[in-house]
Amino acid sequence: MGLVIKALIGALVVILIGVLSKTRNYYIAGLVPLFPTFALIAHYIVGTERSIEALRTTIIFGLWAVIPYMVYLISLYFFIGSMKLPYALLCAVVCWSLAAWLLISLWTRFHA
Repeated sequence: MGLVIKALIGALVVILIGVLSKTRNYYIAGLVPLFPTFALIAHYIVGTERSIEALRTTIIFGLWAVIPYMVYLISLYFFIGSMKLPYALLCAVVCWSLAAWLLISLWTRFHA
């Protein structure tokens, strides 16, 4: 049942983004994915299934995880000026993936 609730929350977020993107304040649609919906779920699961120290580590890693998202946004900002939107989005996701891989590699090297 928990999986169904999580899927419904995800669907509601997508609907909210779609609705907001059609309003006068369309830019707020960019804030909705940053609402900690999935972070709440992850933190609850880690906090109930592991130790508080593991939850603190997860929180600190989450702070660092903002970096790949910033890489995505910055690269997309520049890519949309020189390529079609689908290609710009794909390239930005590749940049995010590389930044996430680098973050995970460095994290496991220094915190494992």
